[in-house]
Amino acid sequence: MNIQFVSCHRKAERSFFWRGKQFPVCARCTGIYLGYLSFPVFNFDLYYISSLFSILLIMPTLLDGLTQAYMRRESTNFIRLTTGILGGVGAMSLIINIGTFIGNLILK
Repeated sequence: MNIQFVSCHRKAERSFFWRGKQFPVCARCTGIYLGYLSFPVFNFDLYYISSLFSILLIMPTLLDGLTQAYMRRESTNFIRLTTGILGGVGAMSLIINIGTFIGNLILK
């Protein structure tokens, strides 16, 4: 798999390594993908997060990524991973909320 259209994915300093092999995506995207694993929690109504709070969970990912890209600030892999997880969880919760809203509109 070749994911070179995103500039950070293959930079060794922005990736994790496992048994001497570099992850195919950066630390932030690793966190986002881990956050996506929360989808069943929201899909099966095990936990509910409001849409506003979901957006607030996504904001640290945006702020970290944008300030790193445009303000010449360097983030750490721990911060990238943490904000990525928050963003992934927020995105999954927001997707469920939007899907539920659209489903309710259709069924009415």
